Amino acid sequence: MTFADGSAAPPGPLPPLSIIAVDDDADFRQYIRSVLEQQGHDVRAAATPEEFFAGVESRLPDVVLLDMKMGRHSGEQVLEEVRKRWPKLCVIVVTGYPSLDSMRQTFRQAVFDYLAKPFSIEDLNKSLAQAVAEFGLGQRPQDRLRAELGRQIRVARTAKGWTLRDLSEASGISVSQLSSIERGAHLPSMESLLGVASALDRSPSDWLRAAGF
Repeated sequence: MTFADGSAAPPGPLPPLSIIAVDDDADFRQYIRSVLEQQGHDVRAAATPEEFFAGVESRLPDVVLLDMKMGRHSGEQVLEEVRKRWPKLCVIVVTGYPSLDSMRQTFRQAVFDYLAKPFSIEDLNKSLAQAVAEFGLGQRPQDRLRAELGRQIRVARTAKGWTLRDLSEASGISVSQLSSIERGAHLPSMESLLGVASALDRSPSDWLRAAGF
């Protein structure tokens, strides 16, 4: 096997995550499942891109651990297809053949992190903890929806150079309610969501899709 066994605890307790590891190394798949399941995560392992895509289609994971060198299969091609189908999915690349060129190439395709085998469990836990903070992973679906809608509305408003007062006047929704929505503290009603999207010339379906719905 081409990994290092680390036993250090993560920087803080991680919420239970849904993780798919795709790797052609059977020993690695067994190891990573055993270690992460002991930490309370729901872990699935795929030996081929076909198994991986079928698994993601059946149930979207929080995190993908993607090996870049899988015999006749190309991790780069898998990553390209992932970005077409699930552009917001958190992908952490793991590889036993690291190079600066491959690292630059994968990060251009919106990879969250890059772990070179052998890596320790401490390294993996740090990466997962950062992903939790960045993507809000492990939250309930309604929590993720509130956070992402708030972020999308704030980004769209800022892009127009509007203040909350400007958006309030254009949408007919109070400043205090808009502020609560943007902070992710309040989930807008469908009527409010449509009003805000119309005022900002945006599609609410795009915002919902970005939140994974």
